[in-house]
Amino acid sequence: MAVIHQTYVRPTKLELLAPWLPTRPWYHGSPEPELVKAGGFRLDDPEGEVGIEFMVVTDGPDAYLVPLTYRAAPLPGAEHALVGTMEHGVLGPRWAYDGCHDPVLTAGLAALVEGRVEAQAQSVSHTPDREVARAWTGAARVPALGAPTDTDGTTEFAAPDGPALRLHRVLTPGSTAPEDALGQITGAWTQPDGSRVRAPFAVLQQGSR
Repeated sequence: MAVIHQTYVRPTKLELLAPWLPTRPWYHGSPEPELVKAGGFRLDDPEGEVGIEFMVVTDGPDAYLVPLTYRAAPLPGAEHALVGTMEHGVLGPRWAYDGCHDPVLTAGLAALVEGRVEAQAQSVSHTPDREVARAWTGAARVPALGAPTDTDGTTEFAAPDGPALRLHRVLTPGSTAPEDALGQITGAWTQPDGSRVRAPFAVLQQGSR
């Protein structure tokens, strides 16, 4: 299970995200967001090499889901997905990527939908996150996810002639997955007023929009 090192990261993840987030097509806040870490979870990399985190950040009343991967070296061909670089107090230099463009994260996301892996606590080692729920109606595995496409509020992975997995970048408290959903992941985060809310993080549906 994921090991969380209690050490410094420079710049912080929020400092990395602050200039990057306004460049995303699904972001609708100010050019200078005031970000707060509000929730999320981690997944384990079976090889133990890549950090995988699904972070929820709030900017005022708005909540965004930001999947991130952390690597010890650049990911070839993913320069367009680089969020920034950090210095980790234990692991040294780390390259942080928009995880939707990292095959390690997308494989883990499919495995989570199917129930082959468990979501892990964001800030505690060796601890499953019981607030993350998943459902899967299929008898077989989730099809191989295609290249991500950013749309208004989501990032979509469409499989040829198969279902599409939509990752909700903009989160709506209290929303639910469509009735025809083949699978889903829901999670929780804390709003600025301190209330704890839930919504779908990812939904698998037949066909793309």
